[in-house]
Formats: sequence, C-alpha cells, structure tokens
Amino acid sequence: WTSYGEKCPGGGDGVARESSPFINSAEMDRGNMYEGKNMALFEEEMDSNPMVSSLLNKLANYTNLTQGVVEHEADEDSKRKEVKVPRMGTFIGVYLPCLQNILGVILFLRLTWIVGTAGVLESFIIVFMCCACTMLTAISMSAIATNGVVPAGGSYYMISRSLGPEFGGAVGLCFYLGTTFAGAMYILGTIEILLTYISPSAAIFKAEEVGEETEAMLNNMRVYGTCIIILMAIVVFVGVKYVNKLALVFLACVILSIIAIYAGVIKTAFDPPDFPICLLGNRTLSKRSFDVCAKFTESNNETKTTTLWRLFCDSSLLNATCDDYFSLNNVTEIQGIPGIMSGVLADNLWSAYSEKGSIVEKKDQPSVAGSEDTKMGGLPYVFTDIMTYFTMLVGIYFPSVTGIMAGSNRSGDLKDAQKSIPTGTILAISTTSFIYLSCIVLFGACIEGVILRDKFGEAVDGNLVVGTLAWPSPWVIVIGSFFSTCGAGLQSLTGAPRLLQAIARDGIVPFLQVFGHGKANGEPTWALLLTAGICEIGILIASLDSVAPILSMFFLMCYMFVNLACAVQTLLRTPNWRPRFKYYHWTLSFLGMSLCLALMFICSWYYALIAMLIAGCIYKYIEYRGAEKEWGDGIRGLSLNAARYALLRVEDGPPHTKNWRPQLLVLLNLDSEQLVKHPRLLSFTSQLKAGKGLTIVGSVLQGIYLDKCTEAQKAEENVKALMGVEKTKGFCQIVVSPHFRDGISYLIQSAGLGGMKHNTVLMAWPQSWKQTENRFSWKNFVDTVRETTAAQQALLVAKNIDLFPTNQERFTEGNIDVWWIVHDGGMLMLLPFLLRQHKVWRKCKMRIFTVAQMDDNSIQMKKDLQMFLYHLRLNAEVEVVEMFENDISAFTYEKTLMMEQRSQMLKQMQLSKNEREREIQSITDESRGSIRRKSFSSPQSIGQDAQALLTNDYREEEVAQLIHDRNTASHSAPAIKASVAAAVPEKVQMTWTKEKFVAEKHKNKDSNVSGFKDIFNMKPNQSNVRRMHTAVKLNGVVLNKSQHAQLVLLNMPGPPKNRKGDENYMEFLEVLTEGLDRVLLVRGSGREVITIYS
Repeated sequence: WTSYGEKCPGGGDGVARESSPFINSAEMDRGNMYEGKNMALFEEEMDSNPMVSSLLNKLANYTNLTQGVVEHEADEDSKRKEVKVPRMGTFIGVYLPCLQNILGVILFLRLTWIVGTAGVLESFIIVFMCCACTMLTAISMSAIATNGVVPAGGSYYMISRSLGPEFGGAVGLCFYLGTTFAGAMYILGTIEILLTYISPSAAIFKAEEVGEETEAMLNNMRVYGTCIIILMAIVVFVGVKYVNKLALVFLACVILSIIAIYAGVIKTAFDPPDFPICLLGNRTLSKRSFDVCAKFTESNNETKTTTLWRLFCDSSLLNATCDDYFSLNNVTEIQGIPGIMSGVLADNLWSAYSEKGSIVEKKDQPSVAGSEDTKMGGLPYVFTDIMTYFTMLVGIYFPSVTGIMAGSNRSGDLKDAQKSIPTGTILAISTTSFIYLSCIVLFGACIEGVILRDKFGEAVDGNLVVGTLAWPSPWVIVIGSFFSTCGAGLQSLTGAPRLLQAIARDGIVPFLQVFGHGKANGEPTWALLLTAGICEIGILIASLDSVAPILSMFFLMCYMFVNLACAVQTLLRTPNWRPRFKYYHWTLSFLGMSLCLALMFICSWYYALIAMLIAGCIYKYIEYRGAEKEWGDGIRGLSLNAARYALLRVEDGPPHTKNWRPQLLVLLNLDSEQLVKHPRLLSFTSQLKAGKGLTIVGSVLQGIYLDKCTEAQKAEENVKALMGVEKTKGFCQIVVSPHFRDGISYLIQSAGLGGMKHNTVLMAWPQSWKQTENRFSWKNFVDTVRETTAAQQALLVAKNIDLFPTNQERFTEGNIDVWWIVHDGGMLMLLPFLLRQHKVWRKCKMRIFTVAQMDDNSIQMKKDLQMFLYHLRLNAEVEVVEMFENDISAFTYEKTLMMEQRSQMLKQMQLSKNEREREIQSITDESRGSIRRKSFSSPQSIGQDAQALLTNDYREEEVAQLIHDRNTASHSAPAIKASVAAAVPEKVQMTWTKEKFVAEKHKNKDSNVSGFKDIFNMKPNQSNVRRMHTAVKLNGVVLNKSQHAQLVLLNMPGPPKNRKGDENYMEFLEVLTEGLDRVLLVRGSGREVITIYS
C-alpha cells in the first residue's frame, strides 16, 4: 500500500490514490500512538507508516458497506452511521441470485423453438458453446474477485481496477447497456406471455386482415411495454427494498416452473398428456379457428361439413370448390406429446431451418403437392414468423446464460466474498448448464417436432409449448414464467442505474457526472431515468428476437474483457496478482476471450462491429479526457513490460546512420521560483522533434538533495506543466547537486536508459556570461561543451533563444541558412530538414553556404555540393562564398587587445570606489573616441555607457559590460580591410589614455593603479589575433548573406585545448554571431548522421 503522505519522493505525483482503509486514517489516535517506548526508533514515521498491530486492528474492523460505490469513503464516513448489515453466505448471497438471473425468459419462451428449429444436436452445440463461454468467464472472474477485497460495485469495479480506467469505463458502459437491454427483453417477454398465453383478448391492436398478426402484435408490445416500463420505474423509484422483498417470490416461481417441467417429463413416460395436433397432409394447422379436426362429420347418417371445410372452401356444401391442397390430402390427428419412450428423439435430431412465412411441416408424413398458385394467406396453417439459421439462434439464445455477475454485484453484502463468489457462481453455472442441456434432450425426446417449431403454440390451442409438457397444468409454467420475467425486469431496472452511478461517481467519463447524483439516501434518480429511456428504445424495437442479439453483444463484450483482464494479469505476473482462487490458468482465460469474440461475430457480425466501435469510442474518449486515476491496473503493467522488452531489444550499440535522429537532452535554466527561464527552448525542441524520438528535459538545482527535495518536486511539476503547454513529449529529470557544473555533468553522463539514451544536448547561450557571479558563467558553458565532446554527443546551442518562434507562429517566407564550414557528421544538413517537418518552419527554404579559401576551385566545389545534396535527397540552394586571405585589420587587432585587456583588468581590479568611477570614465571616453573615429556610432551602446555613468556603484561586470558594448558597437560594420599600420592611431589614443591614468595616479597616490600600466602596454597574443581575425571575417561574410534569414546554423568551433583561453573562446563566439537574430551553433558528435544510401 502506498501512503499518499508527506514523504518527499513518494506519492508526490499529485494523483490521489485509491482510498485505503489502512493507512493515514484520521481516526487513529495520535495520543496513544507513542505510549510504548519500544518503538521510539520508528516514531517519526508513525503517521505515514502505522504500527502493524494498529493496521491489523483496522483490518479486522474494515467493513465494506453495501451502499456506496463511492471511491473515497473518507468524506462520507462522518455522515454515515455504521449500519450492521446482515451478512449473507454463499447459498443465499451468490448461488440463488445467479440462478435467478441466468434462468429466465428464453428458457420458457424460446428454448423449445430453438430445439425444434436447430435440432437436438445443433441446439446442444449452441447451448454448450454459450455455457462454456460463461464458465470460462466465471473462472477468470473468480480469480479477479479473490484478488483483494472487492468493493461494492461488482463486475465494473473488478474490471476497472484490474484493466485501468479506459477499459473499465468501456466495459462498465457495455455492461450497463447490456443490463438495460436485458430489462427491455424481460419486459417484452412479460408482455408476450400476457398477450399470447394469459389473456389474448387484452390486445389493443387486432389484426384486421390476414398476415397482419405480427405487426399488430408488435404494436401491442410497444404500447404495453411503455406502460410497464413507466410502472416499473415508479416501483424502483419508490423503493428498492420492495423489489428485494419480492425477489424471493420470483425465485420461487422460477424453481417451481423448472420442477414442473421435470415432473411433466417423467409423467410422459407412462401417461403422456393429451394434446392432439391436426395435420393436413404434412402441414400443421392452427387450431385457433376451428375445433373439430376433420373435413366432415357423420351424424344421423347425414354428412355435415366442419368449420375446417369452410376455411378451405367457398361454401359449406359438399360440392363446393376447395383449395387444391385441401382436396388432395387427408386430415390426420397425431399426439403432440408422444412421451419420452416414443422414440421421437430420432426425428428431432436434425435441423429444420426455414424461410420467413413458410409452413411448419412434419417431415415423414405423406403429402400430395397441389398447384402452388393459390395464396397461402388466410388459410389456418402454422407459419414461421422469421427466417432461421444457426448463427441467428446463437444470438437469440445467448442472453439466457448471462447473469453470472449477479453474485459479484452483491459482493458488498457477503460474509466472505473471496470464498463465496467463486463457489457460488461456478455452482450456479454448473446447475443452469445442466438444466439447459438436459432440457434440450428432454424436449427433443418428448415433444413432436412440429410443436417444437411452432413458436406461439398455435397448433395446441395457443398454449405455451413448454406448458404442454408441464405437470400438473400448463398454467404453472405460464404464471411462473410471467412472474419470473417480471421480477427479472425489475431487477435489471434496479441494477443498471446503480452501475451507471458507480461509473459516474468514478469520474472517468466526465459527461456522465450528472448521473452520479440521486436522492438523499443515494438512490440514483437521474440514472434511473436514463435507464428507463434506453429500455424504451429496446421496447420500440418490440421483437424479442431482435433485442436478444443486441444484448448478447454487450454482455459478450463485457465477458471478453473479464477474460482479458485475467489473462493479462497472469501473464505479466504482476506482484499484486495473488488470487485466493487457484484453479485458473491464462490459457483458460484466453480460450474464454477467443470464444466470446467468436460468439460475437457468430451472432451477428455487424452488431459485433457496432458494439466494438462503441467500446472503442468510449475507450478513446476516456483516454483523451485523461483519466487521472491511478488504480494500479494491468494495462499499465502491460505497457511497462512492453517497454522493458523494447528497451532490451534496442541494441546498446549506436544505431545505424539511417535510423539516427537527434535524441535530445534539453538543459533548462530555472530561476529562484523554480520556473523555466527560457520557455522558447522547449518550443524549439518540439519543433525539432515533432513528437518523434526521445526528449529528456533536464535541469539542475544547486544544493543538497535532502534540503531541496520539495523544491526539486516543484521544479519538476513546473517543467512538466510547461512541457504540456509546449506539446513537448518526453521525460523530465531534475538533478540536485552541490555544484551546478557537476549536476550538468551527471545529466550528460546518466540521463536516459539503455538504448534510449540521448545523443544530442540542446542548451541556450548564456546571455550574461560576462557577469561573473552568474551561476551559468562562461566556465560552466565551456566545460559543458568539452563534456559533450568527450561523451561523443552532438551539441546545439541556441543564441538569442527568446527571439525564436513559438509553436503558434508560422513563417510564411524566409530562409534557413546553413553555414557549412567543417564537416562533422552532417548534423547541419539534418537539422533544417527535421525543422521543416514542423508547421512553423514548413514554408522556409533551405540554403547551404560553404566557404572557399584562396586555393579552392569554387565552381567545382559548388557542383560537388549540389551533387552531394542531390544524393542526400535534400532540396536546398547552394552557394560557395569566397574568403580571400588578407591582412589582419586594425579593428581585429584592437578587438583582440580589448579582449585580453579585459581579462587582465578583471583580475587586477581592486580599486576603491572613486578610482573605479574614474577608471570607467577613462575607458568609456576611450571607447567613445574610438567609436566616433570609426563613425560606427551605435546610439544604443552610447546610451548604455551614459546610463552606466549615472549610477554610482560600479561593479567589475559593468566595466566588462562597457568594454563589451564598445566592442558590439561595431555592430553593422563589415571589417575594415586596412593594413596593420592603420592601428597606429589607436596606439596613440592608448598612450593618451595611459598618460591620463598616470595623472590620475599622481593625484591619488594609490598603488593599485600600477597594474593598469601593464594592461595598457600589452601586446595581443598572436594566436588570439589569428582566431579573432577568423571570427571577424566570418561574421562579416555571414552577415552579408544571412542577416535576414529566419535561422542561421553555424559550425561551432571547439574550445581551445589550453584551458587558459576559455574566456577568449567565448568572446570569439560572441564576435562570430554578432548581428544575427536567431543562431543555432551546431557541434557534431563526430559520427555520420546522414547517409546517401538507402
């Protein structure tokens, strides 16, 4: 059990756990918790991890109240008084409800007809398949039900807690719809018994003309059905307790009826009942419209024609014109129930499927065919009312085996649910399967085939066919079945709304929330209304034979998922899967699942597809709405197993070049509030990834983990929230480390798992690298660059990240410019291609520039490059830019000098405040002078200088910043190509400054200033000058071509081997990218990432 407590790492995911009766309960007395000092060692954690003794005590008192499928009962406890519910055992609590729910309307109204139509053998197969299906499901269900305490709410709870909210919701709603339609089916059965067998005169619609009987019957069903549903809804609304009191009466009816059937069968062995059937030739006649089964009668030596004659002939005279078939064939009378000893079983073994409207005929009776042009309508034959075939019968029969969940739905009221549910359910299924299978054989052995096929018992005076077999009277069965179907209907109408309420209260399907409310005592009023409404749909369909397959679908769906749940849990060997019920195996569950699926498609493939579509939609909807329920379900386990399997399959070696894609580690900076400083970095990530590949978003907090634990959590929540907003799919990893640098190093080394490691690091350029107290100072940055190289990972540095586009922006035009200076694996080519997959960059064109030196043949280079791109299958413009060797300009020289002076100065600057001011003043003046002389006046930088002069307290960084500004003032100017000699005036300027310094020094007589003499006498380092030359030249060329590009990708030069030059390295990069809006510096990992081969 996880406690959702104050422990920092655990339970902080913000997901409310399933309320557990054992941990963190409010009633626990804090006072007497620490009485014994034996456990002093553990007392600090007592509130989150209680003592074992108190836990056991709680377990013993844990009751599962019937009312309530409320997930968190904590808030209800105060309102609810402990009710001592009389606890039920296996027999009363599980066996009888299951028996009552399984035996129902189909047994009485349709089973004889199924036997007659499909024959004993095929009916046996149908029943056996359906019973096997429910038995396998019951085994799976028992395993799930005995795995932990089953809360009230039965099957829905079992499935949702073991398969997860998505499946739980889909199955729960399927089960709900199934139960609701079952209610409709029972009501239709009730009316059929009432109007056909109890009181045919009660029909509102009478058949005006011949052949309209079916239509009239359906309309009667609709009218009566609607009335009964309103009546039943009122009964359920007024009080469920009455329904439950009547349950026993209804159950008694069912059991009596079945006993009556068996008694009748035994009686037929020695004294078959007298139910004569009238046959004309081999055609069965309906006895509703005549009484004597003969063409004419002899009385007083006088031959009189019978009623039957008048039905077939145009007058009652002996010389009247009669129906052809009537004239040619004799009328015979045979016994409808020859009895079990008569050997009629042999005739009934085989099927007799027929078209709609055909006449029910006896197979081996002699018959002379007449001319078939006469119309059959109006003649008193027994016609079939629907077309029959094997699969259709499966659909009609299946609902008679449903109802196996009845016991588990009452799980809250059982003494020992874990023992009762398996025993009761399996026993009930065995009993009912025995009853069904024996009934099939007995019906086939006792009753004449034509009566079996006669759905409404027309050949036996409109008696219920099963009733004719029963002893002592047909009325036992008629009344019994009437009450039992009534009761079943009522129970469906009480059960379904509760199920819906349970689903609604779980809150996984948001639009169902309304149905969670009810009356003060928890009766689901709104759910009842909806249920009655859906029932009404079933009643408007009006034909029992059409409603049955619909309901079969929903139940089969539900059973399929129960089997799936059991199979998945067993195969995954989830640690929590330890059912008390031991007689299950995943093969059985799997077989059950396959059987359910097969039966769905056997019944009716289009209904099956519709039912699956509904379930699929619900599943997707719940997934889309984000079911934030953590129920520790099996599907979560399945994903974990699949992930582990896939990770082990992903070989540890580097992937093939074709499969290489940037798997990013994004290094984010957080501010003091743990919010992300540069959210655009994540926008850029999602644009680069478009949801594919791996993204790890990492960040480092400085400090000790034990102290910073809550902050780390808060940071993780913030980052995850931002990832959600920016649609960045990936993982978040926050590391707490005493030193910022080490933390980044840990991330680079250890983020990811197995084959799912990052191969590219994305970070933002440290804008304020010149401020030494900034934690991401240049040292950290340069070290990170070195570390990615050591780890053989590519590095992307986004400069001016805050100018990058959001995911909502769309560039309608523009270029992505690639400056390909050195080849380091082709990252530069791949990135623009990946970026252009995203909507933001889709309209941009890709241009590739490369640099030609003096001795290169630039025309040939261009051709080669175009060929290379053609093979890479990339569309891009190609341009070769020539850079001629020329002398190093004074500007470069001065820039290098300034850079080196700055480093020296920062080292030596320990001046008092006044001198610092004057110091800066002099540098600023000098900077101004040089700017003016070159006439690059950039008002911005002068403004900054001026602002700096207004403040009193100067820090080292500000001096640095000023020098930097004076460097950046060369913003828009291309390098001036002058000879070194041109640098002389600068030197004069410098000397002038120096003299000014000396003068100041004389004024102040301070020893510190002497350091500045050296600074201003420095000669710049030769290699630095060369490097700066490259930077300045390249910057000029890039600006010339790509100043207005939407994005510029550049090769990032590596840091110097010698660590002393790190700061100068930053300056070179700064100069290289000066004046460009959005820059991505790319450093390859040294392996090929793009290939021309397929």
